[in-house]
Amino acid sequence: MRVSLPWLDPVSLEFPDPSTALTTPNGLLAAGGDLSPARLLCAYHLGIFPWFSDGQPILWWSPDPRMVLLPAELHISRSLAKTLRSGRFTFSSDQAFADVLLGCAGNRRDSDGTWLGIDMQQAYSELHRLGHAHSVETWRDGKLVGGVYGVALEGIFFGESMFSRESDASKAALATLVKALIPAGYRLIDCQVTNPHLATLGARQIARQEFMQYLPSTADISRPAHWPLQ
Repeated sequence: MRVSLPWLDPVSLEFPDPSTALTTPNGLLAAGGDLSPARLLCAYHLGIFPWFSDGQPILWWSPDPRMVLLPAELHISRSLAKTLRSGRFTFSSDQAFADVLLGCAGNRRDSDGTWLGIDMQQAYSELHRLGHAHSVETWRDGKLVGGVYGVALEGIFFGESMFSRESDASKAALATLVKALIPAGYRLIDCQVTNPHLATLGARQIARQEFMQYLPSTADISRPAHWPLQ
């Protein structure tokens, strides 16, 4: 299917209005540009994220509806609660960011086979170096068995991906993350697109217009947001 998309100016960091995104495929907004920290931070500030496969140009998305998790609505099943109480896992933050990226790169994001490619890994590694991107790691017996990573921006954690090598390992990482974000005043975890796995944890869809109301209003997006898992 051919679609006509705005092509981002290689110099300007401006994006089209998210309300102009396509409905089919849902949320596709623009193409081109780069994955520089400045452009990525501008995109997240507007509720836009990159998502593309190898061989494609960089594609930018703002789907409607949007999958989100309000921290207070986290649902922990009996089995997950038992796992958390058992002490089977230990957790850390930002101790193995690159390894979490590699773990997530082994997961397909959807049925079309979108991957976390090398360019994306390098881009988020740079955001991590600058203090904007973070990871939560799940360990068992000294081995990394799961984790989640994303971007923090003034009260919102934009979840990018998670992986699990053992049952409940990624869910436990997310639960640990949410537990820390609540007292730090984080209002929302962006899950981007519909995901049945995240729905079991309490994530739900909201309209784009409602999602936009959660976005940070500050103009200084270059300063890293407070990260409570130090």
